[in-house]
Amino acid sequence: MNPEQDGRCPWCGNQPDYIAYHDYVWGRPVADRLELFEKLCLDGQQAGLSWLTILRKQSGYREAFEQFQAERLAEYGEHDIQRLLSNPSIVRNRKKVEAIITNARALLEMESRGEEFPEFLWGFVDGRPRINHWYHIDEVPTETAESRAMSRELKRRGFRFVGPTICYAFMQAVGLVNDHLVNCPARAETVSISKEFEFNAS
Repeated sequence: MNPEQDGRCPWCGNQPDYIAYHDYVWGRPVADRLELFEKLCLDGQQAGLSWLTILRKQSGYREAFEQFQAERLAEYGEHDIQRLLSNPSIVRNRKKVEAIITNARALLEMESRGEEFPEFLWGFVDGRPRINHWYHIDEVPTETAESRAMSRELKRRGFRFVGPTICYAFMQAVGLVNDHLVNCPARAETVSISKEFEFNAS
């Protein structure tokens, strides 16, 4: 069977956990601050690795990084970094561990200036999911003008591991863009959700 004609987006392969992520998570709009922060950090952890590797460590990351509560992570110091680097449930890369802590501080600094994280992120698509119409996986971009702009602005605010490719993967995952292929069986439901969604700052 040709997956681009008859099945799911081919990137999810045939691993059950990857398929479940594709079917029930990927491409569905997310507006929650904590969920958006967690996903941005985890996409940064993916750099040089497969997303499946990080997906399978997601629960370990949540436990190790206190459910990604930025207020707690921002207080971490060298002792905490050393503890995390000995934790086999996460990717034990010092720069990546430090990036999550740095990103927590950057998030809080944004908020101290009156910038709301979800509103900031959804602003790159004017608050509405972009619904693309790709027939083949090789049509799907790895970065866009919007992801380059997001990367630039996140870096300017002090975030790390937020290059344009990472930002586009993040945008796909949290539904800022819907990149399910036209013939993907998950497309109809996610497009319906995307069309109904509009980000409204509270």
